This record gives sequence, structure tokens and C-alpha cells, in this order.
Amino acid sequence: MAEEIKDVRDEGLEAARRMKEEEELGLRRVTGWSAYVVPTIALCWSLFQLSLSSWLLLDSTIIRSIHLAFALAIVFLSYPTLKRDVKIPGLRWLGEKHKIPLADYLIAILGVGAALYIFLDYEGIANRVGRPNLRDMVIGVFLVIILLDAARRVIGPALPVIAGLFTAYAFFGPYMPDFLAFKGVSLSRYVGQISLTTEGIFGIPLDVSARIVFLFVLFGSMLERAGAGRFFIDMAMSLLGRYKGGPAKAAVLSSGMTGLVSGSSIANVVTTGTFTIPMMKKVGYPDYKAGAIEVAVSTNGQLMPPVMGAAAFIIAEYVNIPYLEVCKSAAIPAFASYMALFWLTHLEAGKLGMKGLPKADLPAFWHTLKNGWHYLFPIFVLLYELIIPRHSPDLAAFRSIGVLSVIMLLQHVVRRKTKGLTVGEGLKLGFFDIINGMIGGARNMVSVAVATASAGIVVGVVTMGLGGLITSIIDTLSMGNLFLMLLITAAASMILGMGLPTTANYIVMASLTAPALVTIAEWQGFEVPLIAAHLFVFYFGILADDTPPVGLAAYAAAAIAKSDPIKTGLQGFAYDIRTAVLPFMFIFNTDMLLVGIDSFPLAIYIFAMTCVGMFAFGSATQGYFITRTRWYEIILLLGVALIMFRPGFFAHYVGIDNHYLSYLVGLGLWAAIFGLQKLRAPKPENLATA
Repeated sequence: MAEEIKDVRDEGLEAARRMKEEEELGLRRVTGWSAYVVPTIALCWSLFQLSLSSWLLLDSTIIRSIHLAFALAIVFLSYPTLKRDVKIPGLRWLGEKHKIPLADYLIAILGVGAALYIFLDYEGIANRVGRPNLRDMVIGVFLVIILLDAARRVIGPALPVIAGLFTAYAFFGPYMPDFLAFKGVSLSRYVGQISLTTEGIFGIPLDVSARIVFLFVLFGSMLERAGAGRFFIDMAMSLLGRYKGGPAKAAVLSSGMTGLVSGSSIANVVTTGTFTIPMMKKVGYPDYKAGAIEVAVSTNGQLMPPVMGAAAFIIAEYVNIPYLEVCKSAAIPAFASYMALFWLTHLEAGKLGMKGLPKADLPAFWHTLKNGWHYLFPIFVLLYELIIPRHSPDLAAFRSIGVLSVIMLLQHVVRRKTKGLTVGEGLKLGFFDIINGMIGGARNMVSVAVATASAGIVVGVVTMGLGGLITSIIDTLSMGNLFLMLLITAAASMILGMGLPTTANYIVMASLTAPALVTIAEWQGFEVPLIAAHLFVFYFGILADDTPPVGLAAYAAAAIAKSDPIKTGLQGFAYDIRTAVLPFMFIFNTDMLLVGIDSFPLAIYIFAMTCVGMFAFGSATQGYFITRTRWYEIILLLGVALIMFRPGFFAHYVGIDNHYLSYLVGLGLWAAIFGLQKLRAPKPENLATA
């Protein structure tokens, strides 16, 4: 079986890996002494960030400045100015991918200097707040330009274009039609706000990136380098591979575990899809559906607390609530979404008449656990630090990295006999694993740091006075209808998400629409908690990762599955419809976010009923439950979903005093549909274990 899978996946895997490398490591592949420049900078960046969490005390503005300087240095040394080769003599360095041109060394130095300016002249700039001198103006404008060019190189043109449009609007607002008119700003105010204070580039998003996100990304990179990714996959396959549609269910579980610490949907696809997609095809899933399942589960990895693709920490800062409250609010929607994916893979397997893999083809559970249990220990340490003593996220991540480093250093020594190593050779391998993990973590952070800094330009322009105008525009477009306003916001989030990383998309949309959602809902006498509005835009930004024609996760999965990327993306989006429903539901039913709910048994009850609603909705959209659904069963299943998602609405409509009792009505209706289908189900095996 191993040879069959290897033959199926090798070509596609190589293409998917190239996509992952381009996303995380840049396009440039250099040799000679210059090949050590970027890794050395990346290692220094990781050591600097670890120092901040242990012994180094610096002002937050200085930390942000140094953090951005490291990111800009790596960008200009790793990414050429243009992706395509340039044939024009004298300009070939613009597309140079095999060495670092002198011009890019110069640009990197100037970019680092511009980023460090607020640190180097900290006292002078503080004394000149609101009155920047000529040097401030020149360096401030240059920082904006160089940052947007860095964003263009790393994440494409979308974010620079958006930031450029907001910048133009800030200056030309007075000349716009009355509907869009804005008082405008002067160049000195723009530079002062965007480049020389903590209201723009050096704002909250970059602060969260520097203080917290880096350590979690570093933890994930080191965990992957240690070998945890393969362990998660083997564990999932050993537990679920023998059941109907087992490889797909294993993909859901392994991607969920990887998603705990990973913020990249493409990384999730390549890490887990390498093994699960060929296995899904082997048991009978069509190539595009195998890829689509991996896309859906990998994309949803960003919904999983405690990291949530780095957004959890920024949400906590924006909403001004404890980080654990964000995790609490995100828990039920995230886990319910994954349970629904389990259900969808089971439905697909039922429709296609599949069976599981033979036990002989699967890894042994106890053997796998025995050889990899130590990978779980750092994760347990992280969760313990966050939940029990409630230490800060950066301290929790730092201690988890410390535990993981000890494991990485010693694991080769412990296994030296099976690998034929001496103690010294084992320690050497472990040491280099740690170093490479640190280098990989820093390089993975480049896109996050640049995206958060660039998004700060948009945030800075909005805080100059655009907030009220944006609320008015959204209210006008939606004609005061809350549901229409949610649809407009969802569509805008998905469109922006096609060109922006999830974190940047969330920052932009949260700055523009989240406060407007809350305000306009209040005008209509409807209360929307701020956390619900922020999670709403976050969810729809994530869905863009598998939305054609741009969804990169779908392209990576299609490369492995050897399927059509557009067809794979469309199928992945069809699977993710159940995720698209959730944000609308928790806007109107904040019990799903556990707002004001501190009872653990009640939280479990709400979670279970939400899962039933997701199962019913999944069966309705897939046209299958125990057997193929009839038209009236689809209507009934949608009714179950509505009751489970909006129990308060149903209770009010039928006159039930306690809306939690509505869940029992929905549960009874679901059981009745189950009974109807059971009577005509062709084989009892169709109810095989999910």
C-alpha cells in the first residue's frame, strides 16, 4: 500500500510543497555564503523574541519597531522585486532568484533604518508629537512606501492597494460626493499618525504580533520540526482509519490537532494532506472530493483556539476582554464546525458505499502513542499554563517552547540505538532541529508581521475620523436592515480575504465593520456583543481560503490530489457552507458564544444541541442522512437546524417559557426523521460508526 500511495502523491506533493515554500520562505533560493544571511537574521529574530519573554525589558514601541525591522530585512532579502524573470539588461536584478542583488541589500538596510527610526529618535519624536520636522516627514513617507512594497512582495498587491486607496481617501475626502465626503487630513498629520505614533503602523496589531503571535508561530514551527505532524496523522489514522470513510475522518482529526498551533491553511494542507488525500482516494473518494475535504478541515484549523491563526490575540486587544474569554467564545462554533465535518465525511462515505481501510494497512495505536506521546506534553503544558494558573499567552508559549526544546534535544538520544547514533550525534541532531525550528518559525512570521503593520495603515486612517462615516455608509447600503448588513459584511470579508491573509483581512474588516455592526444593531433595538461582531468578520475572512478563483489552500490540495483546483475549491466551499451559517447564527443566538454563561453542564448541552443542528443542516445540504433524503425531509432537517440555532425564536413563536426546552423539540424532530429514514434504509450497515 505504501508504494501505491507514494506513486500517487509524489508529483502533486512536490507542487504543494513549492506553494508552501513560496508562502513561507519566499521565492529566492541562494547558494554560497549569502545562503546563511537570512537564516542568521531569522535565528537572531527568534532569540530576540524569546529574550523578551524571559529577561529583556523594553518599551512596547521599541519592541514593535525592532520586530518590524527584522521582518523587513527578511522580506527584501528573500523575495525579489518581481516574481517573473526580467530580461532587460541592467534591470535583471528585479527578478533575481538565485542570489541577493546589491540593490536589495541596500533596500533592506534602508527599510530596517526606517522601521527603527521611531526607536532611534524615541525622545525627539515624543517631544514633537503633532509637529513632525522635515526628517520625520521624509522617513515617515519612506516607511509607508517601503512597507507597502514589502507587503506586495510577500502577500500580493491586494493589501497595498487597499492601504493606498484609504490613504488617497484621507487626502481627497473633501473633494468626494456628499455621500462619501470626508474632511481630509494634511500630510504632516497623516505621517504623524501613521508612521510616528502607535495609532498606525506601530499599532495594536503589530504589538500583538511582536508580543504574542511570534511565540505561538515559533512553537508550531518547532513542534512540526520535532516530528509532531506525522505523529498526529498516524494517531488519527490508527483511531479512525478502519471506519467507513476513515481516512477523511482522520484528516479532520489530524488537521484539527495541527490547527491548534498552526496559523496557515496551506501548511495544514501540505502537512496532513500529504498522507490523507491519497488514502481518501484509495477508499473511494473522488480526487476533487478528497482534496476538498482536506481544504475544508485545514481552513477550519484557523478557527481552533488557542491560536486561531493569530487572530485570537488581536481580538482580545480590540474587544478589550481577557484572551481566555475569546477562546471561550470561539470554542463551541469551532468544535461544532469540526464535528459537522466528521458528519459530512460520513455522509459522503455513505453515499459512495465506502468501507474503511484494512487494519493491517493502519498504524498501531499503542505503538504510535508509545513512540510519540512526548509530542503531546508541550501542548498540555501550553493549555495548563493558559487555563489553570492563567499566565499570559506569551509566558505560556515561552514555557511550552522551553519544554519542547528539551524534548527535541533529547529525543534522538533516547532513540539512538534504533537509529545507530552515539549520544553526541543524537544531541547534535536535536540541537540542529531546535535551530532549524527557530529559523523556520521566524520565516513563517514574516507575512504576519508585514500584514499586521500594513493593515495598521488602514486602521490609522479610520481612526482619523472615518469611523462614523463608515457606519453611515453601511447603514445606507443596508437600508437599515440588519440581515442585509450582515450579508454585505460577509461578502466584503470574503472578497477581501481572496487577496489578504486571514489576519490582515480580519484587522481591516474589524476596523471598518465590527463597530458599525454593533452600532446599527443598537439603532434597531437589537444587541450584538462586540465579540460576536469580531468573530463574524473573522469567520468569513477564513472562508476565502477555499473560495475560487483565488483560494490557495484549494490549489495546494488539488496539486496533491491531482484534481481540478477550481472544482476542488467549489466542493470545499460547499463543505464549508455549514461554517458560513454559524456566524449568522451566533449573531442572533449568543448562547453559542457562551456570552453570560458560566455553567459547564449548560455549555456542554448547548454544544451538543448545536452539533445536532449542524448535523441536520449538513444532511439537508448533502441530500443524505441514513439514506438519500426526500424533499419533505430536507425541509424538516432545515427546521431542526433552525430550532437548534435559534431556540429563542422558536420558543417565542410557540410560547415556550424556557428557550432551552426548544432544543428538546428539535431533538425529537431529528429522531423522527431518523425513524422515517430507518424504515426505508436499504441496509442497516449504513449506520456504521461515524
